[in-house]
Amino acid sequence: MTISALLTTDRIFVNTDITSKKKLLEFIASQAPSKLELAETTLYCNLLDRERLGSTGLGKGFAVPHARLANLDSAFGVFIKLNQAINFEAPDNLPVDLVFAIIIPEQATDQHLQILSALAKIFSQPDVCDSIRQADSSEEIVKLIDSAEQ
Repeated sequence: MTISALLTTDRIFVNTDITSKKKLLEFIASQAPSKLELAETTLYCNLLDRERLGSTGLGKGFAVPHARLANLDSAFGVFIKLNQAINFEAPDNLPVDLVFAIIIPEQATDQHLQILSALAKIFSQPDVCDSIRQADSSEEIVKLIDSAEQ
């Protein structure tokens, strides 16, 4: 599965005004439930529980909050480009402004690791991150991510 296959333009949010990690997780939880047929609080609690294990901030302004849920058929992604970077307790202590959230079936361990690896490969490229930071539309971000995967 490719990263761009996890996204559609309606799940990419550009220049979003979110001021904290808690608000970000709430926003992610508010975007997915109707599409996944689950309660917003269920997703939020799963995202929050994962963050309590350790920050999903990878560094260089990028984070991958994620949740594993039972009774989910396929992986689901949400991408958010923030107007202002927020503290995410990343290992490099840099604030985060690019966020790729993953909601994945509980039993899909291999797929989960493949997605995390692919995201790390894409978002460890400074030129890709810079281009995404300059992008003004969800369509442009999809193209940049798709191109970086090739």
